[in-house]
Amino acid sequence: MKLSTRGKYGLYAMIFLAQRHGEGPQSLKAFSELNLPEAYLEQILGSLRRAELVNAVRGAQGGYLLSREPEEITLRNIVEAMEGPISFSECVSSPENACARSGDCPAKGVWEYLTGEVNSLLDKITLKDMVDQNLHHTI
Repeated sequence: MKLSTRGKYGLYAMIFLAQRHGEGPQSLKAFSELNLPEAYLEQILGSLRRAELVNAVRGAQGGYLLSREPEEITLRNIVEAMEGPISFSECVSSPENACARSGDCPAKGVWEYLTGEVNSLLDKITLKDMVDQNLHHTI
């Protein structure tokens, strides 16, 4: 399993907003220090907005800001907004698309276990933890 560039950039954008939480909306120009192509950044922020992780504010003083407190947004929220549901096998995430072996597959239990453990860990890490670099208590 590997996080895509889109997923990484989404995480960078969320950390950027969390570091400036309480300072008001951040313009696209403010994100320039992330060195992301502006058009791509707009797509990423659009996905985060649709996932209700950020709010967009229109107008001269507009921009983007977190929709909730940083401690209320988990790493899983961000990764799923950018990548979709996290699962190690289709038989776990989409049983209707599972292979013919799914009913008696000896590996299915392992995929279910790993999927559950990874999702549980991602649920424990908040955006605030990432900004504070306070991950040791979570893991």
